[in-house]
Amino acid sequence: MVSNEQRRRQLAREKYLRQQQRRETARRKARQRNVVIASVLAVVLAGGGAVAATGALSGNDKDKKDDAAASGTPSAAATSKAPDPCAKEAKKVADQKPKKLSWKKEPSITIDKSASYTMKLETTCGDISIAMDAGKAPHTVNSFDFLAGKGFFDHTKCHRLVNSGIYVLQCGDPQGTGAGGPGYTIPDENLKDSSLKGGKYPAGTVAMANQYNPQTKQGRNTGGSQFFLVYQDSELPADYTPFGTVDEAGMKVLKKIADAGAAPADQTMNTAPNASVVINKATVTKS
Repeated sequence: MVSNEQRRRQLAREKYLRQQQRRETARRKARQRNVVIASVLAVVLAGGGAVAATGALSGNDKDKKDDAAASGTPSAAATSKAPDPCAKEAKKVADQKPKKLSWKKEPSITIDKSASYTMKLETTCGDISIAMDAGKAPHTVNSFDFLAGKGFFDHTKCHRLVNSGIYVLQCGDPQGTGAGGPGYTIPDENLKDSSLKGGKYPAGTVAMANQYNPQTKQGRNTGGSQFFLVYQDSELPADYTPFGTVDEAGMKVLKKIADAGAAPADQTMNTAPNASVVINKATVTKS
């Protein structure tokens, strides 16, 4: 027969186990939530002090942080130092620096919305060609046509590689730090594209970073010059203008860059690719 004291102890132990289980469940949910938040914030372009606090991204030049699409904390293996497959070519252009260019407002739209445009990125790791959709993202394509024509992207580094949670290479910052941009912003476009169904940006997608914060619902229409190339299907909300698709040869270049891994995050929350990815020249052609 169980005594009152034994029964009391049993009930106390059962209560303790329930509390421990609830705490563990709460910790697990918190970890999952933090990974999701990190993934979302990393793809956003947030400015000023908000950037430092959230690790978000921004594409302007007025001291705004621009961390393109990123995700949760990379694993130790993902951030380990790997051989640089682009070092030889990067060494050849080490003394070439980006131009310091800035404009106060978005350029007028001069592209033909019914035409096809291709942006070619000649990088130290190989050429990447991007078919751009002027009909669905005219402001974005027009901006790239304008910036490429001014040599804005020439000799700029791709400053961020994310290889955990989401899989993207981020470029387009002349400062190479995640804090640079053209001085103007462009509107979000094509966010309801059928390719984004299911909460994923498919491999090969090229999209804009921006300052949108899904928690506060603020920061729409804040794209600048920073963009990200998706080298593997990535789960992301449809908040970032998809405007182009990488060609087959370009995907092989991205794979080479991704396979080299990423460095540990620095003070700006960037995880630089181990590969020395520098855009020697960017050109946009109409066909």
